[in-house]
Amino acid sequence: MKVIRNIYLSRLFFLLFFAGVLLFALSSVAEWLLYPAQIGLLSLIGLTLIDAILVFSSTSPVALKRQVNERLNLGDKNTVKLEVLNTTNQPISFRLYEGFPVEMQERKLFFSAIIASGKKRVFSYEYIPKQRGTVQFNDAFFIISSLFHLVMRRHEVPSSQTIGVYPSVLQLKKYELLVFHQQKINSGIKRLRRLGNNSEFEQIKDYVQGDEVKTINWKATSRTANLMVNKYQEEKSQSVFCVLDKSRSMQMEFEGLSLLDYSINSILVLSNIMLRNGDKTGLITFSDKMGIQLPAEKSKGQMRFIMEALYNQKTEFKEPNYELLYQTIRRTVKTRSLIVLFTNFETEAAMNRALPVLRKINQKHVLVTVLFQNSDLETLALQKPESMREIYQTIVAEQMSELKSKIAFQLKQNGIQTVLTLPENLSLQSINKYLELKAKGML
Repeated sequence: MKVIRNIYLSRLFFLLFFAGVLLFALSSVAEWLLYPAQIGLLSLIGLTLIDAILVFSSTSPVALKRQVNERLNLGDKNTVKLEVLNTTNQPISFRLYEGFPVEMQERKLFFSAIIASGKKRVFSYEYIPKQRGTVQFNDAFFIISSLFHLVMRRHEVPSSQTIGVYPSVLQLKKYELLVFHQQKINSGIKRLRRLGNNSEFEQIKDYVQGDEVKTINWKATSRTANLMVNKYQEEKSQSVFCVLDKSRSMQMEFEGLSLLDYSINSILVLSNIMLRNGDKTGLITFSDKMGIQLPAEKSKGQMRFIMEALYNQKTEFKEPNYELLYQTIRRTVKTRSLIVLFTNFETEAAMNRALPVLRKINQKHVLVTVLFQNSDLETLALQKPESMREIYQTIVAEQMSELKSKIAFQLKQNGIQTVLTLPENLSLQSINKYLELKAKGML
């Protein structure tokens, strides 16, 4: 029964069969066609039986090996390779139907080839995951035929596997190269000269010619009768916390990724840059209640802790509790730090509710609020309308775009550093703001 269930007759078989039937029909008019029709149909039946024996001569005619990374990168192209080996002693023709993940929604793609005995063929395709978590690759199956192409066999190869989808490591490496190598000159990463002086006390020492007068320690001088000065060293290691809003406003999707996913990828990139720059980085997540609270560290394992913490973050679909966030920061972040808040205000009312709390956070720390522009509305606002309906749509898009700019302006008016960016430019703009603040010595 299993063989019968997996056997198919090809299109070529039916074409030849109907050609034979046609000859039989025509033989009623031209009797000389009867003999060729009989020979043709008998030959077709014989070849079909031989072909079936060839196709089912091996229990496992092909071997399949799927080559895919242990971790897939969210929102990036991940290459999947399929290695097919012909294990029979004859050449075979096949079509390979991969067990694509359901999220890929691919139903028409297949791979076909003719492989000689004992030879391999490698096929590849690209998969872009749109959700963090896990994806399931299902069993692949083949439609196999011999070179006669009369009988086809369906052969399923157990190849299901579950792969984890993590925040993008590819973006992490990309921006690391842009910042710390010469490519940054033409990449959009701003090169800024460090302004001013950001230092911490090291020791009191005797004055030597060349020391700045303003560093003289008059109390120590009066006690020792020698001119003493304070010695400072540049403060290189500062604390930076990435704060992730998981409320309902972060569920909006652009190019298949939610604002939460864009933020997670950006936090991963930004944290790596900060650690490479000698700063301590931590992570806080919140919605209506507090989530992850990862202290700022610059240890070697900090990136792994951040990645694992971000892996399972999901939108809570509730209103954010900024007062609770403030109390948590006040209790856990003791030193003056850079707070990078990834959030989204769709209305002035939402921003005004959060503004008093944001101002309190900004009084004790350096707060950077990262807001998102709507890519679809920005595109719509730039289009030339050709109908009354499109005119209305363009006007509404322009108004919504202006509202976002107004919200960002009001935050800046209240002394809060603000980044307003398209989702696809988030990582680049966040890095630029961080480097700008470092250069100005504001941390």
